[in-house]
Amino acid sequence: MTRANAGSRSAPAAPADRPTWRPWSPLAGETRLLVLLAVAIGTGSGLGAYGFRWLIGTVQHLLWQRGAALLPWSALGTLLVPAVGGALVGPIVYWFAREARGHGVPEVMLAIAEQEGQIRGRVVFVKALASAICIGSGGSAGREGPIVQIGAALGSTLGQRLKLPVSLVRTVLASGAAGGIAATFNAPIAGVFFSLEVLLREFSARAFAVLVLASVTATVISRALLGNIPAFAVPAYELKSPWELLFYAVLGGLGALVAKGFIWFLYRCEDTFDAWNIPEYLKPIAGGFCVGLIGLVLPQVFGVGYETVERVLQDSVPLTLLAVFVVGKLVATSLTLGSGGSGGVFSPSLFMGAALGRGVGDVFHWFFPAVTAVSGGYALAGMAAVFAGAAQAPITSIIILFEMTGDYRIILPLMTAVVISSLVSHVLSPETIYTIKLRRRGIDILAPRRPDPLAQIRVGDVMTRDVVTLKEDLPFPDFLEALRRYPFSSLPVMNGDGRLAGILGYGELRDVLTSEPPDRPLIARDLMRTPPPVCHPEDTLTDVTETFRLANIGRLPVVTREEPERLVGVVSHTDVLAAYERLVLGRGGAGVTRRQTM
Repeated sequence: MTRANAGSRSAPAAPADRPTWRPWSPLAGETRLLVLLAVAIGTGSGLGAYGFRWLIGTVQHLLWQRGAALLPWSALGTLLVPAVGGALVGPIVYWFAREARGHGVPEVMLAIAEQEGQIRGRVVFVKALASAICIGSGGSAGREGPIVQIGAALGSTLGQRLKLPVSLVRTVLASGAAGGIAATFNAPIAGVFFSLEVLLREFSARAFAVLVLASVTATVISRALLGNIPAFAVPAYELKSPWELLFYAVLGGLGALVAKGFIWFLYRCEDTFDAWNIPEYLKPIAGGFCVGLIGLVLPQVFGVGYETVERVLQDSVPLTLLAVFVVGKLVATSLTLGSGGSGGVFSPSLFMGAALGRGVGDVFHWFFPAVTAVSGGYALAGMAAVFAGAAQAPITSIIILFEMTGDYRIILPLMTAVVISSLVSHVLSPETIYTIKLRRRGIDILAPRRPDPLAQIRVGDVMTRDVVTLKEDLPFPDFLEALRRYPFSSLPVMNGDGRLAGILGYGELRDVLTSEPPDRPLIARDLMRTPPPVCHPEDTLTDVTETFRLANIGRLPVVTREEPERLVGVVSHTDVLAAYERLVLGRGGAGVTRRQTM
């Protein structure tokens, strides 16, 4: 390496167990910010889930207990209240935030994949109000989809206000969704994996850590406000025979068929309502009226339907009524959301799955009582199987039902039904209930993402090895002369042992020139940035460009991970741009070690 006014001297090798942590302030500051954001977003998601449930209850009280009581016949209230809800929801969504229409999760997926994680802040309020009115008035939809979109909008808004990079905005957006699921179901692990598996569709250690913090915080808030109770009171379960797993596999296949039927009918309803030549904000009225007609004979389809799920899990229900539950909920949910209502598809999937599983379990137990247990376990597995078939999210489906039961004995039947359902669903169509909505808009969310060309190049392939350095006792005038002589924005500073001690450049020079004159002669040690931002030969150029941004610097010292103070080269913006031109634009040859540039 070349020294400016400095001789070269070998340095003793650093101990192998020397710690490599370098408390570089920009990275440490980013980590602290992410931790604070995760806690803040988790708190907001937990409070949001609680407030959303309260809002639904308030709407139910106002429309059903007070409003319907004014009508002369109860049947008239059953018919009209859902239509009144549609009359309120339509204008709210149409005039204030049209992305709040429907079940919400596809819009979050689109924001992550195509919109740099940006969701308008008003969605938090519009989605909460519209979904609460829709569900509270009897619309057949779930509250999990809305709280996912509400939490995601909260995270996105904070990320945008703080001007975070796109990758971090996506992460904090997903953390809000994780917190919403965790708070709604009292299932912190499921919240994390829902965001990873369905929304982000990729895994990174940093994203995982942020999601976990947000999910845990939201769960703590939810438990403090609602108590530490499971979403459902589940029945006792036992696996009576290993042969019973074959029956759970059959249940998984049937769950996939029900899920695909749900998807097909939901979007046929959407097409039908879209084809009507009437104002869009009036269509939810027709959808609500149709749901009211169903409710006259099957009131269990109204709202979220968790009371019916509890009944199916705990009590014996006639087989014909279970079949009616599946069909009725499928049709009512499709009418609610297809007409422009606002709500989720998660709870309807659990409703249909519980009824399907209970019915299938009853049939198997009737014909094979010696090798099958009672049907409560089948109802639980059916809940997970239908959602897994609809969303093709097997990990989330398994974990959320496992967290709801807290019983490890259900895990084998659960895994069997969920995996079979996911496989059958994927064979029938790779599209999920979420992605098909985007596909119909011409957006292929499942298409492989174009790889980042800079992620294919390592720092060691393009870095400069012949480096100009400064000694830490170099006087200030000599440093100015070095900057004049060498056309570099900054130079590494070495200590007496030949180890990297800091970095010194125009930024530090500007600080000196704009401050009070020193009372003594300055040397490089007094001015250098320490500890210096660094990178490693095995880092990708994608990593380096992020470090450039965080450090607000154009050149980075390259050190080894084993000896974090041994300088092996320098990489600059020019090196990155030249490598990009060679790889993408086809200019020049392959990446080679270069002479030092600015």
